[in-house]
Amino acid sequence: MISITVQENDFDSGGEINRLSALGGGAISSFVGQVRGDEQLQALELEHYPAMTENALQKIADKASQQWVMHGITIIHRVGRLQVGEQIVLVCTCSDHRQAAIAACSYIMDQLKTVAPFWKKEIFQDGTENWVKERQSDLDAAKSW
Repeated sequence: MISITVQENDFDSGGEINRLSALGGGAISSFVGQVRGDEQLQALELEHYPAMTENALQKIADKASQQWVMHGITIIHRVGRLQVGEQIVLVCTCSDHRQAAIAACSYIMDQLKTVAPFWKKEIFQDGTENWVKERQSDLDAAKSW
């Protein structure tokens, strides 16, 4: 079971983990990303093209399912304006064994950072704005798979 959601509203990571737990695997791995409060950042604004984004997330999840035996994968990614400390992304993977669950979760996050079509704009306390550029460290992590 693969669940992909792109939404403006916050999510309940505990509820999502419980939903995957009901699938019967022996291991669940999860990652929650939040808006960092770096360099006087006030908010982060995320934009996307809906059909393109969901399709890209589905392909990432499908590839993870082909590489590792999964009972379930959940990806929730928020869009819109998010304040410092708010949740941005949730990735949960459920498998029989921890190695597969952890590896699949890491793989999905590395791909989300580089392949998924999201555009992020930083909004600072002084009113300036900056579009976030790809980081070499993210590209290197994604290539390592």
